[in-house]
Amino acid sequence: RQLKDVSLVSDVDPLAKNLEGYLFPDTYFVTRHSGEKQIIRAMVRNFRNVWTSQRLDRARQLKLTTREVLTLASLIEKETGIPGERPLVSAVYHNRLRSKLKLQCDPTVIYALKLAAEYDGIIHQSDLRLDSPYNTYLYGGLPPGPIASPGLASIDAALYPADVDYLYFV
Repeated sequence: RQLKDVSLVSDVDPLAKNLEGYLFPDTYFVTRHSGEKQIIRAMVRNFRNVWTSQRLDRARQLKLTTREVLTLASLIEKETGIPGERPLVSAVYHNRLRSKLKLQCDPTVIYALKLAAEYDGIIHQSDLRLDSPYNTYLYGGLPPGPIASPGLASIDAALYPADVDYLYFV
């Protein structure tokens, strides 16, 4: 229930249906008496601390909303855990979006499968045809929202992609 309290982010994302993407991953010190609401508020507050006016200005330069940046950053977060790859992954996604190519991002298919309670740990060829707005093999552009809560490195990679013309990665 607390994860659907979009009033915590409605000023930065009026389209938010839940707090996916806004619960900033970090180390939090809590007591056994800390409640769910208190922890969620701390995570959203931490997101607000890193979503600075400079980052918002950069998003505007890229003609992206906060939601779009966090959605893109969540794809980057789930696509790679290697810090040096994040700007390259970001560049591929930016270039594919600009070229009107489908993102074809496996983590979005996994997210869609999990929403449908159909993920078995493996992406099958048939899964690429799952009719979900999160399936970037079927639908162009960004999915409707974040698929995870991205860390700062992925947010910055979404805002500052590598200067390459790559359209694919392995």
